[in-house]
Amino acid sequence: MSARLPLALTMGDPAGIGPEIVALAFRRAAQLSRGCFVAGDVACLRRAAAWTAGEDLPLPVAVIVSPADAFDVPPACIPVLQVGAVAALPAVGRVSAEGGRMAAEAVLWAAGAALRGEVAGLVTAPLHKEALAAAGLPYPGHTELLQAQAAAHAGVPAASMPVRMMLANHELRTVLVSIHLSLRAAIEAVTHDNVLQTLRIAHAALHAMLGRPPRIAVAGLNPHAGEAGMFGREEIEVIAPAIAAARAEGCDVQGPFAPDTVFMRARRGEFDVVIAMYHDQGLIPVKYLGVERGVNVTLGLPLVRTSPDHGTAFDIAGTGRADPASMVEAIRVARGLLGY
Repeated sequence: MSARLPLALTMGDPAGIGPEIVALAFRRAAQLSRGCFVAGDVACLRRAAAWTAGEDLPLPVAVIVSPADAFDVPPACIPVLQVGAVAALPAVGRVSAEGGRMAAEAVLWAAGAALRGEVAGLVTAPLHKEALAAAGLPYPGHTELLQAQAAAHAGVPAASMPVRMMLANHELRTVLVSIHLSLRAAIEAVTHDNVLQTLRIAHAALHAMLGRPPRIAVAGLNPHAGEAGMFGREEIEVIAPAIAAARAEGCDVQGPFAPDTVFMRARRGEFDVVIAMYHDQGLIPVKYLGVERGVNVTLGLPLVRTSPDHGTAFDIAGTGRADPASMVEAIRVARGLLGY
């Protein structure tokens, strides 16, 4: 293990449950968390460790100064690397620019460390999009922030490093053509190039993960996948031609299929992944199966990034009710992608 790079866990918004699920991951999945460390605020993690201790003593926080120090921390400790200046913690359960800033600083630092080869990858606890905007960050979420960082590191425009969101659990995987757009804008984003690019990214990523070409299903945009043009022509004029182009490149792709049944077919094992045309079309089926099991994986980045598939849950922050299951699964998936 010591020959491998450590895995960075970003703490998320300090006003939400991110620090708590990180602390709970070290408590409840100690072996899995070995070689991991937290990029964030030391005081915030100490507070989270106290909140999640229950009747036990809080796990001690071990302050480290470099990622490699994570391997020297004794078991039953939470290694934390202080990112940014020490500041007063924002109030729990409230959107604030300070919370957005602290969360973003941790992600930016961890992404830079991964791109420099100092960490193996990152697992990101939830941040709050409104807080991120209040802090002046021009990104609607983790995916776009990481895309911009990776592109800047490579010296290319962000558009030259296309990324996609995959949400996955043990039963279903979905990859999205568009991510954080209004529904109107998401429909406009269903273009031949965007669909084909999504198919290429999904094929390459899943081929690497599975060790074989993935069986890809494509959901239509319209009810009944357009019903031969009766309910819309995007399937005929945009989606089907993109599928044909991907098949010509050697991808195992079928569709477009009716969105109301294709996810069930994939869950039964007919397909390895479903390409969804927009955010909610793809995320609702996976989250319905249980947010505690879902993991968000960013495809197309030159680094490994996973995340729980839930948000900051401001309403339960600090109450001891946070469930770390999705965070633990995100760590497990990241390790699997890294071959750990």
